[in-house]
Amino acid sequence: MEDRIETVGKGSIIQHGKLNNRIYLIKLSEKDCPGILDILRKMAVKHAYAKIFCKVPEWAAPLFLADGYMTEAIIPGFYQGIDSAFFLAKYLDSDRIMNLENQSLGELGGLLKNSRKHKKEEKITGKGVYKVEQLGVADVEKITDLYSKVFLSYPFPIHNPGYILKTMQENVRYFGIRKKEKIIAVASAEIDEEGKNAEMTDFATSPDFRGQKLGQLLLKKMEKEMEVTGMKTLYTIARLTSIPMNKVFLKHRYQYAGTLLRNTNISGSIESMNVYYKHL
Repeated sequence: MEDRIETVGKGSIIQHGKLNNRIYLIKLSEKDCPGILDILRKMAVKHAYAKIFCKVPEWAAPLFLADGYMTEAIIPGFYQGIDSAFFLAKYLDSDRIMNLENQSLGELGGLLKNSRKHKKEEKITGKGVYKVEQLGVADVEKITDLYSKVFLSYPFPIHNPGYILKTMQENVRYFGIRKKEKIIAVASAEIDEEGKNAEMTDFATSPDFRGQKLGQLLLKKMEKEMEVTGMKTLYTIARLTSIPMNKVFLKHRYQYAGTLLRNTNISGSIESMNVYYKHL
């Protein structure tokens, strides 16, 4: 079961479906304001979705707030290093925000508090043992094999080789770590050339190699490549319950931007996600 990515209105891009049980407004076209609000509302009612989730520029935020949306995260300097991005949500089913991960939210508070005291990046061992590099078309099957082992479900169809190939040929760069010829960790950078930002996402490490800071090795490599590409802002949407992954971004001086409540179907259930960002 995969959610679909479609263009609606006069150029806005959405993802929607029952996997995540939501609509995600990925990119808002200025030509669709204020009509996009009605488009999203009617679609949500038609399909009985539980949540509408939107990423919009700052100038559009008041329109959504006036329509009953709530702010869940804000990234300053998201577009061209100047304009902020607002992550907004409207809940259409009260059950969607029941049973929040309260223990994990408490742990996140402690993690953010402690991160202020430890701003020095951690040294990573094992650099000579592993080969960290950008992956290509020949690696597509290996990428999907690893994702299939790590994630029972995922908000985007990363288990599908056709999807990986298509995104690789468009605006996503995949990076991996090899031990000999075996790919043991993968991540990707989804690039927005117009907005000069990139999402650092899809981190996965083979269960046999966890605990070796491979996520940090990947992130360091990706950051260097994104800087060369001319990106101004990097961001990620990390699982609230994955404390190790949250630590990776905090150690690399990413700033906490907010939490998206019960937002994403990952590893078999709907989970809350934390948003982090870093200016280059």
